[in-house]
This record gives sequence, C-alpha cells and structure tokens, in this order.
Amino acid sequence: MKKLIAFAIVAFAIVTMLGSCGSYKQVAYFQNIDSLNLSASRMLYDATIKPKDQLSIIVKTTDEKVSEPFNLIKNSMSNMSTEGNNLQNYLVDNNGDIEFPVVGKVHVLGLTCRQCEELIRTKISPYLAASERPLVMVRMGSFRVVVLGEVSSPGVKTVPYEKMSVVEAIAQAGDLGLQGKRKNVLLIREDATGMKSSHRMDLTDANIFNSPYYYLQQNDIIYVEPNGAKKGTAGLSYSITFWIGLVSSIISLATLAVSVAK
Repeated sequence: MKKLIAFAIVAFAIVTMLGSCGSYKQVAYFQNIDSLNLSASRMLYDATIKPKDQLSIIVKTTDEKVSEPFNLIKNSMSNMSTEGNNLQNYLVDNNGDIEFPVVGKVHVLGLTCRQCEELIRTKISPYLAASERPLVMVRMGSFRVVVLGEVSSPGVKTVPYEKMSVVEAIAQAGDLGLQGKRKNVLLIREDATGMKSSHRMDLTDANIFNSPYYYLQQNDIIYVEPNGAKKGTAGLSYSITFWIGLVSSIISLATLAVSVAK
C-alpha cells in the first residue's frame, strides 16, 4: 500500500512538472531570441501622415511678427504668442491635404513629420526675406492605438512620440493575462484609402522584431484572443448557469403544481 501511495506521489509530481513546462512554452515571450539574427530589425521608424490626422504646426522666425501670419491662433483676440497651447491643429482631409495660412492647400499625405516640415519651409520661403531661415515644427496630435481582449487594461492608448511597437502597446495595456493567446495576436490596420487588413503575430517567437508590423500605425487595433482554457471555462460556466436555471424552473413548476393540487 505504501509503495502504491509513493508511486502515485511521484507520478503526480512528474505530471505537474510536464504541465509547468507546457505552460511556460505557452506564456513566455521571445523564446528563440538567443538563436535568432535580429539584423533585419535594424531601422529608424518614422510614422507617416494619414487622412484625419491632426497636425500641430509651428512656424518661428527671428522676428515673431513675420511668422505670425503662418500660425493659426485659437483665439485671435488673445495675445499672439506662438506657443503650442495657443495654436490650432490642422486636420488632414481625405485627400491628404491641409489648408495652410497664406500658402493655401498643401498635400501632406504619406509624409513624415520631418518631410512635412521641409515642405512647409519651402512653401513659405517665397513670402519671407531671402536671409530668413524659418524654423518649422510639425507634430502629430492624434496618434493612438486600441488594445482589446485578454489584457489587464484594455482601451485607447495615446502615443506621445509618434512611435510605438506592439510590445509597448501591450505593456501600456498592463500585459496579457495567463488566459491570453500569445501565439495568435490579431492586428487590424486601416490604410490611407480606408482599406482594412488583418495580420497575426506570435509573441512567443522573437521573429516579431523582424516583422513589418512590429511598429504600429495610427488607429491600429490589437486584439488578444482568449486561449482554449478560457473558452472552455466560459462554455462550462454558461452550461452550468443554463442547467441550474432549468432545474430551478422545473422545481418551481412542480411546487406550483403540488400547491394547486392541494
């Protein structure tokens, strides 16, 4: 009898260890990173401008009055300082254009902020003295992504520096729970024409650093699916609730029938 109990304890320990190994492989990120060449991931990412982006554009010159016509002030009756808080954002229309003071329509679709700065500098230069070297600063004020599903804090995540990776977005959402499916994270992306596309990512594979979808774009949606255990639990919970409700209803009807019969 003692031998049988000892055997059962050893068997239970082995099963537990195997289960732990399996759980580790399902949960750990970037498992093959030590054997992977990450040279393909070498890049300096810059977000590009899309329709419906809001751009903050500031023009500065040595004489502030010279640059004043090129800055949209929220309240023209207030002081005309070109500080960022007083400036109106520019909304990029569906054609990829903004309406810029004095210059008129400027096509900015697909440009980085640095490229947009150079373009605006070129557009306003004919209106300035030849010796003037205007400083143009462009920032995206509407860069955000959405993280949904099996994360600790789902919701809309703002991106202050115009650059965010899928790993950073998930970290901002409080990381995946143990019931989140790490091998099949869904990314939904909309391009400049409004076309949506879906892409799958495996967070347990370090090749994600080489993926063209590693860096996110404006309004990307990340969805983390529940794993099989979570789905099974949800189904079991529903089944239990259903049968408890059914049995309760039958008992209630039976009680009512007995009461009427009396």
